[in-house]
Amino acid sequence: MEYPHIVKTPGTCSGLPRIEGTRISVNLIIGETEAGMSPAEIHGAHPHVTLAQIHAALAYYYDHRDEVDAVRSETAAIVEEMRAKFPSKLAAAARAQPQS
Repeated sequence: MEYPHIVKTPGTCSGLPRIEGTRISVNLIIGETEAGMSPAEIHGAHPHVTLAQIHAALAYYYDHRDEVDAVRSETAAIVEEMRAKFPSKLAAAARAQPQS
């Protein structure tokens, strides 16, 4: 099945599905909806992306949920591993500041 507006290009966004002509990935759109943003709010945050493109990304996700969720889980694990290896110096400095 083809999805208007959604492409996968090796070498762009790690080959992940994204909105054609942008670097806005399906993963980003899903993350923003999980954070509570509506398609209209996502459009407000990314005005160069149309509502049709946003809805195409959502349709792609719901038709490929296992695939997209697996990539998102792998990415989250890598992020946690990097945070453990390289803790934030800014966060450490903030914790060291006395509370007023």
